Amino acid sequence: MNNATPPLASNLELLRWIGWAQQQAGLEWIRDRDLSHQQSFVLGYLTKEPGAIQRDIAEMTRTTPASVSSLLSGLEARGLVERRTEPGNERSKRVYATDAGIELIAGFDDAMRETEESILAPLDRSERDTLHTLLSKVTAQLPRPTRE
Repeated sequence: MNNATPPLASNLELLRWIGWAQQQAGLEWIRDRDLSHQQSFVLGYLTKEPGAIQRDIAEMTRTTPASVSSLLSGLEARGLVERRTEPGNERSKRVYATDAGIELIAGFDDAMRETEESILAPLDRSERDTLHTLLSKVTAQLPRPTRE
């Protein structure tokens, strides 16, 4: 029986491989901080949207408010987020990343830039520019990704 992996032949297979390598680097960075993918996503979201309400977080993570509540409880127990009530509206709670949460998630963008550099290391500047031009031409014809 031949267990050899078939070669990746198509351009899209090669692009998926690159995407997979980038994703694995991101997941490793997240795991090193003892976070789940969703926890890291929520912390990143809260650093950009401080004071979000749970419904907004549920929409961004494409999950239920109950799941978000559980996720936030775990982050809250670690001191990474806090929920604050609105003055005059005790039922409405806004969610904020704490300084510890912001510090823990800081550096992700830098790590992803380093990953890109590592993945593209075999290419010289001219080849990188050509790759970027070609990928931009292809993606110009595609709908932009959304969270919806």
